[in-house]
Amino acid sequence: MTSAAQKRKGPGREHQFVNAQGSEVKTRDEAFAVQREISAEALQVTQKMALHNQALTFDMEVNYNPNTNAITGGRITSGICGAPWDITGGSIGSSLRIEGKRPGTGGNCATTVTIIGQFQVPLSYRGTYGFNGQSTTFNCVTQLVC
Repeated sequence: MTSAAQKRKGPGREHQFVNAQGSEVKTRDEAFAVQREISAEALQVTQKMALHNQALTFDMEVNYNPNTNAITGGRITSGICGAPWDITGGSIGSSLRIEGKRPGTGGNCATTVTIIGQFQVPLSYRGTYGFNGQSTTFNCVTQLVC
């Protein structure tokens, strides 16, 4: 090893290996081994989104698995009758489908919502939404909020 390489490496410093979870491990094989102790929470991220119609905005926090693009939960926090609503499923990727349900019963609010869309640039989905089994009643754009 040249003296320049030793200076970059540092005196007596060995290779440092880190696995996909960020933990230091002893070997390269351990660093790239399949992780067995990954919790469900590790496979879930939360994305803030906003559905815009000309007259209103629904603010949402969408939980999804980035490996499968399956929506695992979340909430519609404002803008919808009877907010907050629970997000019960769907998918996010080149197309978007969000299914939601209003907790509780009674009142003058719908009980379910379905939002669909196709990805477009900038980071958004052009599509439609509807209530109580419909998904094409109203036009909308759903944006990812950074």
